[in-house]
Amino acid sequence: MPYIANAHRYTDMEYRLCGRSGLRLPLISLGLWHNFGDNKPQDNCRAMLRYAFDHGITHFDLANNYGPPPGAAESQFGRILQQDFLPYRDEMIISSKAGFTMWDGPYGDWGSKKYLIASLNQSLKRMGLDYVDIFYHHRPDPDTPLEETMGALDLIVRQGKALYVGISNYPAELAKEAIGILNQLGTPCLIHQPRYSMLVRDPEEGLFDVLEDEGVGSIAYSPLAGGILTDRYLNGIPADSRAAGNPSLPPERLTSAVIGKVKKLNELALSRGQKLSQMSLAWILRHDRVTSVLIGASRVSQIDDALGIIENRQFTQEELKAIELILED
Repeated sequence: MPYIANAHRYTDMEYRLCGRSGLRLPLISLGLWHNFGDNKPQDNCRAMLRYAFDHGITHFDLANNYGPPPGAAESQFGRILQQDFLPYRDEMIISSKAGFTMWDGPYGDWGSKKYLIASLNQSLKRMGLDYVDIFYHHRPDPDTPLEETMGALDLIVRQGKALYVGISNYPAELAKEAIGILNQLGTPCLIHQPRYSMLVRDPEEGLFDVLEDEGVGSIAYSPLAGGILTDRYLNGIPADSRAAGNPSLPPERLTSAVIGKVKKLNELALSRGQKLSQMSLAWILRHDRVTSVLIGASRVSQIDDALGIIENRQFTQEELKAIELILED
């Protein structure tokens, strides 16, 4: 049966302007990482994408190496896009990235023009697209001149293969330099994608100041610290959890001190009438320095949980102080 999008999909979602651009992003964006690889059922992937779009999530974030295997998430998304979402392409923000290892040899990693152009060409082919809305350099390259990497992003926009460009995982000073180069080239940096959560607050140490001064938006990834900021690990490590079998969340991160903080945060969330995961997302969006929060999901119910923050994302000063005391403890 052909997919027909919910006619009321834009009723409840809030959209924030991204930096000094005219582009608005939904408060919640959906990341297609390990949950959209070849090892995941297409029916479940399709159900998540449909549910997200039906509820105003218009931004779908990918990268060349998402899978497994690398490239599989883009291929999976591309198949569903062609089957379900082509009539809605102009209502969607589709992003991809390059910067981590994608193929063997000296041209399949980091930030050279050779790699970035070739990688995006492959990504477009996998998704069946003429262009992406946002293309990121995924991480800084210590060996390639920054002018070359930013020059490649500029070229990609001029070729019509991306409408906007961004950077990810860049520390404050390097981000400022990259943004300056892009401004000189005439292709402003739209957005920065940093890791940010209650447990990882590095962007507060200068990066957010740079982005605000330069008029660049931000989208926070890993907002739940790999699942730690949920009720999943309050009573140990479940056998089917990420910490039990996924190297992206090694069990040693779940120290007694961390779990102690999580339990206190969970109590505060319950007093607010929401789940810890919901409070954690709302906390990230407590000010407009963050344009959007990027969630991952393996089932529709997790997307539904995230959408629940729209009705309850305000904090009292007492609640914010309580969170700070817990995190500083």
